[in-house]
Amino acid sequence: MVSLPEIYPKSDRHIPGHEPAIMSQSESVKSSKIHPSAPIDIVMVQDVFQVGDIKRNAEKIIKASIRASQQGADLVVFPELALTGYPPEDLLYRQGFLRQVKHECKRIQQSLKNNVGDTGVIFGLPHEHSASLYNAAVLISNGIIRQYYFKQSLPNYSVFDEVRYFVAGHEIAVIDVRGYKIGLLICEDVWQESVVKQAKNAGAQAIVVINASPFHIDKHAERIAMLQNHAKQFAVPIMYLNMTGGQDELVFDGDSLVVNRRGELIARAGLFEADTIELRFDGEDVTSRQQAITEAPDETVSAEAMIYKALLTGVRDFVHQNGFSRVIIGLSGGVDSALTLAIAVDALGADNVHAVMMPSRYTADISLQDAEAEAEILGVKYDVIAIENVFNSFLTSLAPVFKGAPVDTTEENIQARCRGVLLMAISNKTGSMVLTTGNKSEMAVGYATLYGDMCGGFAPIKDVCKTLVYKLCRYRNGVSAVIPERVLTRPPSAELREDQCDQDSLPDYDVLDRILELSVEQDKPVDDIVAEGIDRETVLKVITLVQRNEYKRRQSAPGIRITRRAFGRDRRYPITSGFRRD
Repeated sequence: MVSLPEIYPKSDRHIPGHEPAIMSQSESVKSSKIHPSAPIDIVMVQDVFQVGDIKRNAEKIIKASIRASQQGADLVVFPELALTGYPPEDLLYRQGFLRQVKHECKRIQQSLKNNVGDTGVIFGLPHEHSASLYNAAVLISNGIIRQYYFKQSLPNYSVFDEVRYFVAGHEIAVIDVRGYKIGLLICEDVWQESVVKQAKNAGAQAIVVINASPFHIDKHAERIAMLQNHAKQFAVPIMYLNMTGGQDELVFDGDSLVVNRRGELIARAGLFEADTIELRFDGEDVTSRQQAITEAPDETVSAEAMIYKALLTGVRDFVHQNGFSRVIIGLSGGVDSALTLAIAVDALGADNVHAVMMPSRYTADISLQDAEAEAEILGVKYDVIAIENVFNSFLTSLAPVFKGAPVDTTEENIQARCRGVLLMAISNKTGSMVLTTGNKSEMAVGYATLYGDMCGGFAPIKDVCKTLVYKLCRYRNGVSAVIPERVLTRPPSAELREDQCDQDSLPDYDVLDRILELSVEQDKPVDDIVAEGIDRETVLKVITLVQRNEYKRRQSAPGIRITRRAFGRDRRYPITSGFRRD
């Protein structure tokens, strides 16, 4: 497996300039217990908490709490709904699920009582109270539940459905940790200025926010701007803890952040990985207890690097958490399958990836050559299975029904479906998951074959538009060259008929992707899109294709969300609709 560079090294995650002299752990514990005015030590635990794996999530909370307590922590914090994972969706309707939450919460209490003592531990969980279910945070010390906080701002937009499951809380929680007042919020709460103000007015000297905040492009910039604004406005330090890991279509990037009361970023956890942040709070401000550095973390990390890491995380966790270890990819020699292959190898290791090339009468020799080169560079096992005989068998069987009908896209789709059948057969025989290779541009306009190239269990680049596919390939080749240059420079083609080119049927991808960004992701009306200088007829054609192909997308494999609005749980349009956006 190729080792990718860290997006930023561990030593660059904690910002200098605000660190106190570091006492030994024993001195820190002793002084905090003897002198109420002594600073308190806080540990924020950023980790993966899989949806539904309540027992294992509880074990993570217990083990990390014990470890932090032994090192002198006064308060240990875990993310939103850490006990159940996020989002648990309709599992919350199952009484057996909620009973298991209660059972594991009690087990955590007992274990913390025996091993942690008076160190405070905060984690998120669903909690039933007065016949209502809340998205809650709980504070436990000495094995006793000291306080609950019920999330006030329930997001009900984009990928979030919290109003479907939870009742909103109405009271601020300000917890006492060795005499210091810490405001406790949950995710969406901190985005609401009024809720932050409530916490400050209730006496909070600092604010802890537990989150399950999924990644999308530019998310870091949005978070840091919001946190800095609130911290400066209310003169209060904010400790923002997020989870990490993939969950179906969502990827949680971690990227936990800490800003002091002046709004300065003083600590940042790793991206897309488990990490901890160790802090000290003295009643006035918060400082990092970790090693100082000479420079702040690079805020100009390329978008491509972040996106690529998100895709790796999403593939790795989806495959492994669904009980698979190996994947199969139909490798065509085109740019989409080349990128998918690289992602799979980087996420799972070359030994766990199987490439299958399925040339037809229309496959160019250079396509097969490039596909073989990609597999060999990455060290992937590959097979070549020509589909000509299978294709001819279909045509022979269908000849009586097709008699007199002209050749059209039907024959093109049969080829794609031949490949789909072969890939699914190998999947069944080997127990490997098929990864599809379609991108967002194709899925938007239906440039894909149902039960053909759409066959598979997961779609890594489903939310990656074609122009971004090329950028990610360039990024990956900058790490080490794995995709032949010719793949990136030749015109893209499905190779389902003679001399076929994508642009025979579609606008140039630069134009297509801009229309899709404005229409799908921003919901702009036609006139606004045309005002960008795009031909009206082209805009109407693309929007019509998007509307007509909703039925295909409903039947497609889930894929990783990286944009503000992905196809899937993020964008829910009716299949049957008389609405026309022109």
